[in-house]
This record gives sequence, structure tokens and C-alpha cells, in this order.
Amino acid sequence: MNSTKTQAPQRQRDLELIVPGMGSDHCAGIINKTIGRLDGIDQIETNIAKHKVSVRSLASGPDGEALKHAVEGAGYDVASVREVGGRTFRVTVPGMGSDHCAGIIKSTLARHDGVQTTSTNIANHTVSVVVGSDGPTENELKELIEGAGYDVAAVALEGDASQEEDSAVEEAYLKLALRRFWIAAVPTTLIMVLMMFHMFWQPIPGYLAIIAVLGFPVVFFYGGAATHKASWRSLKNGTFNMDVLISMGSLPPYLIGLVGFVYPMTSFIEMAVTIMTFHMLGRYLEAKAKGKASEAIRKLLTLGAKTARVEREGEEVEIPVKDLAPGDIMIVRPGDKVPTDGEVVDGESHLDESIATGESVPVYKSTGDTVIGATINKEGRLRVKATRVGGDTFLAQVVKLIDEAQGSRVPIQEFADRMTGRFVPLVLVIALGSLVVWLFAGDTLRPILEWGAAFLPWVDPTAATPVLAILAAIAVLVIACPCALGLATPTALMVGSGVGAERGILIRSGEAIQTFKDVKVMVLDKTGTITRGEPKLTDVVPADGVSETELLELATAVENASEHPIARAIVDGARERGIKPGNVVDFRSTGARGVSGRVGESTVLIGNRLLLEEQGVNGLEALDKSLSDLEDQGRTAVIVARDGKAYGIVAVADTLKDESVAAIRAMHEQGLYVVMITGDNERAANAVAREVGIDEVRAGVLPEGKVDAIRELQEKYGNHVAMVGDGINDAPALKQANVGIAIGAGADVAIEAADVTLVRGELSGVVDAMVLSRATFKKIVENLLWASGYNAAAIPIAAAGLLHPMIGVVAMTVSSLSVIGNSMLLRRRYEKDHR
Repeated sequence: MNSTKTQAPQRQRDLELIVPGMGSDHCAGIINKTIGRLDGIDQIETNIAKHKVSVRSLASGPDGEALKHAVEGAGYDVASVREVGGRTFRVTVPGMGSDHCAGIIKSTLARHDGVQTTSTNIANHTVSVVVGSDGPTENELKELIEGAGYDVAAVALEGDASQEEDSAVEEAYLKLALRRFWIAAVPTTLIMVLMMFHMFWQPIPGYLAIIAVLGFPVVFFYGGAATHKASWRSLKNGTFNMDVLISMGSLPPYLIGLVGFVYPMTSFIEMAVTIMTFHMLGRYLEAKAKGKASEAIRKLLTLGAKTARVEREGEEVEIPVKDLAPGDIMIVRPGDKVPTDGEVVDGESHLDESIATGESVPVYKSTGDTVIGATINKEGRLRVKATRVGGDTFLAQVVKLIDEAQGSRVPIQEFADRMTGRFVPLVLVIALGSLVVWLFAGDTLRPILEWGAAFLPWVDPTAATPVLAILAAIAVLVIACPCALGLATPTALMVGSGVGAERGILIRSGEAIQTFKDVKVMVLDKTGTITRGEPKLTDVVPADGVSETELLELATAVENASEHPIARAIVDGARERGIKPGNVVDFRSTGARGVSGRVGESTVLIGNRLLLEEQGVNGLEALDKSLSDLEDQGRTAVIVARDGKAYGIVAVADTLKDESVAAIRAMHEQGLYVVMITGDNERAANAVAREVGIDEVRAGVLPEGKVDAIRELQEKYGNHVAMVGDGINDAPALKQANVGIAIGAGADVAIEAADVTLVRGELSGVVDAMVLSRATFKKIVENLLWASGYNAAAIPIAAAGLLHPMIGVVAMTVSSLSVIGNSMLLRRRYEKDHR
């Protein structure tokens, strides 16, 4: 990140570049360094998973074209540039099939003052145009391009979230990579067949000329040209990417092979075309594998509804989801997807919310309940009022969060960054050193080849010294694989965040993944985390001679007139027992102490013991034991009196969530020390702690005191403290904890409040998140060890002359793919560890 000091604040602008070839942290580091050299750059962020570079610059800083030129100068193609905040139009131009056509269209649009940036994508025939407030409309854009002589198939306004565009760019890049591979593969295969026939069967007249002609387009056209162009721009820019190694591994062998026309020597043209073809294959397979790694995110994007049925002037009409506005009444029929987040205003049904929470059991919904866009209505007809649309929906927030996670960095990645930053220059030095050493000390080194020839069929100790020198240098160049190091972290994050999203676990950053694995203390908020967060009727204790039904009938009749949470819990609990509230007259409330009223001919008083004593109620002593026992269990108990005589006790409590006991047991199995922090009194807190198996209780802690409590635990146990809370009231404490975990449900979840968000709202998700984090970090470490170990072992072997370049380029490709493949095994490891 670079910053520019100014005397007075300047207006800033945000730009986004899509760089399909930015596939690893090594590439991202080169691009970051390149852009950082420009004046006026304030902030740079790279997201490898989305191939996106976000740049914030001062108004006087570089525009989109300047940024594109800089990145292309570093050796990377830029698929699109857009200014965030401006309107972005996506124009489909079927006839735009070359750079020449694209240049005409870009120059035409650039003449309009309102056009801020223009980028073209020849592969999918699209033009992305960012316009300002005074920019052209859709029709004007169409007229401008048609005026340049090109038909326009479609013009669409894009939202700020360009997920569909990113997906299209990724698909186009994959097709381009496949096309480049096939154009190289066909002549290379023919050369290999001719080589086998020429070497082992019958010499072919003019063999060198034939393979030179066949190999020329492989090395110099299309995929080869793109590689050399990127390599040259990278070298001019003072940066070094993977293309530099491939160019130096393919161009010299081809050119040296041409010497055979004037001086008899071994042909290297076959080697040159093989290296380039396998490079093209590797690029395609990497793009395809990374696409599979991010498959979970693409599933999220495709699961949303495309259209919605809404009420318009008493009739149902179907409109695109993008045209929905807050307040629209949507009709959701059985089997339909809910178009966007909303609130049920009429009807009842069960909804499949597995896309949002990972929970496979459908959830009952009725009037007043919230629903999440893209969830599926199973049976009933619902009328739903739209509350959130577009980028504000739960699904959009989830995708945004995963984007952030995939583009984030893990502290351990600094190790890989230091290595990759110096990797390519070091490899070039080693390759040059190998060439020189073999040229001048070849005879001294031949015993190594004689030893290797015993078990390596491609080693030829009898070859001429210049040939051995060239083979060793080229092998070093093509066996080296900085991409494997650069892919180690982002691919694991990509898969891990996708696996988590499918199960309602949203991990916000790579740093949280690394920190989570070392957590030793888990702090739990009580209300809403361990308990349900709402009181429920738990106990009915009638006095002698009174039935439970009689007691509840009196209590419900009076409490039904009150809106107090305890009153509502008593009424709802009675209804569940089949008791409907009766009529009450002369209802009175004494604030927090109790309520009274007349039920039939009787005067009923409900409240705490002190109130009933003051009113002269008889028979309280007989209930003291039961009252004390209930309070010891953390219950809130009230006494019911009828006509001056104690009639019994009704108790309510914030009940435990079904999974709390099992979840805390699982935390102990993970080696965690579990602490509960609550504002409740110590007696109530201890009652809950005993029931669920809490190790330590901190009761009577006010919200502002929770931060201090977290700090105390950090001082005692080190920086290994995680906290689980509701993500809103506990936000300061969640931020203070080393890992903050927000627990919520559906669209109400506070995504911004924590490092980890558990959408399902179940405490068991904490252990799931920890298992996933540990598995993800383990994959990152495995990838880094494999990539660094591979390079550390392979480069010396190549320098020693024991590795043929053709074998080396295959190994280099396999190295990158193995890192991606190992990351994709994360899903299997998580499921195994999670059993």
C-alpha cells in the first residue's frame, strides 16, 4: 500500500481491474509493486480468487487506461477496467473479433466526454464502459458503436457487484487458454511422431526444416506470442513473472536448433515446442482447477431467483428480480424460490434454507417471520414484503464476505512472498551459472551423468559439452515453479471459504484462520448464545389443594393483559398446555413488582414475595422451599394469590438451546477452556453453567465490562482467546477477542461484527468453524512445504544435468496442479475430521 501526502484533502476515485492471469500471490505482488510506483496511488488491494485489483487513487493520479497500461507493462493482460461508483454498461458486440476492431470501438467511445473508461474483451465480444453522470445512455452507446460500423447485440447496465461479469471473464479466459493449447498441441504432436520415426525407424529427408516450420507457430504465434509479449513487458517493467522462465526456456532452444542448418548438431526445436505446449496445457489446467476450487461461490450466484411475482394494482405480474424495490409484495408459490429477503405478511409454509444456513431440515414460516432470498418454499402460498434488494440481500452479503476472505492474506504467506519476490531472478542466475559451469567444467562433472545414466534413461554422458550445458540451463528454467508457491495460500482459502459457506460458516479473513487454530479459551455470551434469549414457562407449582390447571387459568387470565416478557411467556406456555386465557377486569400493574385483576368473582394478585407480603397474603411459608429451589436453578418465579391466599408458583426461564450441552462438550474435546460471561446474577449464571458444563463463570458483567473481561483472560492465557456473541450488543468484545465469532440466524446475522459468522445460529457451529479453520491452515502449510520442497530439490537436480527439460516442464506443470489438487482435498479432510 502506498500513500501520497497532500496539503489539502483531494477527491479520490476507486478503480477495479480484472487481471485473468493473476493466479497467485507471486503475480499479485508483481502487480502491486508495479502500480505502487505510480504517483497518486493511495491504496491497492488484490483478490487472487476473483482475479481482481482494486485501486484507490487521488483525482490527480492515474486513470483506468494508465493503470491498465502499467499492469500490461508488468506482463499481465487486463480483461476489464471500471470505475467503482460510476455506471457501468456491458455492451455485446458480436463483430468485434480482433484488437483492430476493439481499438476502433474504444477510440470511438473515448471521443465522448462522459465516458470515463472503456475496456474490451475480444474473447467474449463484450465492451465494458464506465460513464459519469453526464455520460451517454444505453441507446446513445448503441448508436455510437453502430456508427463505427459494428452491430450491437445487447446493452445492459451493471450493478456495483460485478459477479456475473467476473464469471464471464473467467469462462472466457478458460476458453482462450484451451484454444491456445490446441493450437500448440496439434503441430507439437506431429513433431513428436516425426521425431520418433526419424530417430528409431528411418531418417526423414529435410527433417530439420519440417520441424522448424511446424514448430514456428507454436513458439512464436498465438499462445507463444502472448507468452513472449508478457515476458518482454515484464522484463522492461523490472518485474519477473513465470512467462520470463518459459520464454527463456523455449526461445533459445528453437534458435539454437536453427544452427543445425549450417553446422551439424543436436536439434533442440522439439524441446522448445514441447516446453511451450506444456506451458499452455498447464495454464489451461490451472484455470480449470481454480474454477472448480471456487465452484461453491458460483453455486451461490446461480441459486438466486431470476424473476418475481409481485402484486400490481390487484393483479399478479412477473418482473425481473433486479427491478424489485423494498416494500413490493411478492407472491411465493409452492416450489418457488423466494426472490429476495423479506417478511411474510400472509400465509404459512416450510422453507428450505440450506443455501443460507446449511441446515437441511425445512424451517416453518408464518406471518411476521423473515425469509431469505434464494430459499425454497416447500408447500404453502406466501405473500412476502420485500425488505432488502440488490447488494443489500443476505446472499449478496455472503458473496461479498467470501470475496473478502478469498482475497485476504494469511500471516504465514509473508514467508512465500519473500521467496517468490526473489525467486525468478535467482533462477535466472542459477540457470546462467549452470550454463557457464558446464561449459568450462563439463568433463569434471561427467561422472555425475555416468552415475545418473544407470537409472535415468534420458541422461546421456556421451553428449557434447555445449549440449549438456544448454540442457542443464534450460532444465533449471523450466523446472522452477514460483506459481506453486503463490498458489499455496489462495487456493486453500478459496476451497475452505466455499466449504464453510455451504455449511453456514462464514470466515471473514485468512488471518482469522491462522489465529483460530491456536485458540485455547472460548468465551461464550449466555443470552442468545447458550440460551434461546427468550423466557419460557418451565415450572408450575400449585399450593396444596390446587391443581396445575386451576393455577394456570388464573395466572393466564391476568397476565394476558400485560405486555411484559414474563407475562407473555406464561400465556404462551399455558396455550401450549391447552389453556386459553380467560377474561380479566380491573387490571392493574405495579411496575416490576407484579400485576393484579379480577377474574370472575375472585381477586388475583401475581408478583414477587415482597409484594404479596405487603398485601397480607396468607400461606406464603408453604411455598418458600419451592421458591428457593427454583431460584437456585436460575428460574424467575412469581407467586399467584387468590382472594388473599397463596395459590402457587409459576416460573419462567431463558431455556437452553437444544445443542448447547453437546456443543460445549465438543469444545472440551477440542481442548478448549470454556468461559461464560453474562450480565445475569451469579446464582442464575451458575445454574446454567452447571447444566451445560462451563469451566468458569463471570456473572454480573455489563456490556461495557465485557471488553475488560476479555483483556483479563488474554493477560492470563495469552492471545488465544475467542469469543462467541450475537454480533451486535457484543461487538466491542468481539473485536477485542483474538477471534470474534458472531452467532445469528438468516438475514439478521451481523456479518460486519466478527471474524467468523455462524449463520445457522447454533453453538455447535463454533466447533465446526474451528475444525474447518484448522483443516484449511493445515492445507496451506502442506502446500507451502510441498512447493518450497519441490523447488529446493528440483532446481539442483536440473542444474546437475540429471533432468531433461521436457521432463522438467511436465514436473513444473504437475507441481502447480498438485497444490491446487491438494487444496481441493480440503473438503474431504474437513468431512473426515468433522465426523
